[in-house]
Amino acid sequence: VQLQASGGGLVQAGGSLRLSCAASGRIFSSRSMAWLRQGPGKECEFVANIRWGAGTTYYADSVKGRFTISRDKGEQTVFLQIDSLKPEDTAVYYCAAGASIGDYTVWGQGTLVTVSS
Repeated sequence: VQLQASGGGLVQAGGSLRLSCAASGRIFSSRSMAWLRQGPGKECEFVANIRWGAGTTYYADSVKGRFTISRDKGEQTVFLQIDSLKPEDTAVYYCAAGASIGDYTVWGQGTLVTVSS
């Protein structure tokens, strides 16, 4: 499978964005799809995960209540809805796929989100 992320941009604090990750190739129901991010000068950090088949979601504590991960199985696309954006959300956001949470073996190219204060 290959992943193509899009939807990033420049937004003011308090605003919203929806990121998309389109997958080419078959995604097996057992796969986990995720969003991770890397801010300037920071390590890459986990944001959210969704099990492709069951739709079960899991979030980093830092984004709970503001970020929502979802998927459209027919379009083979994973979304990340980001609300109440904060300057500290500024980062390159990557989508990734793997066998389980934390075990991501396929990565998209990343999409930049910049939040101005």
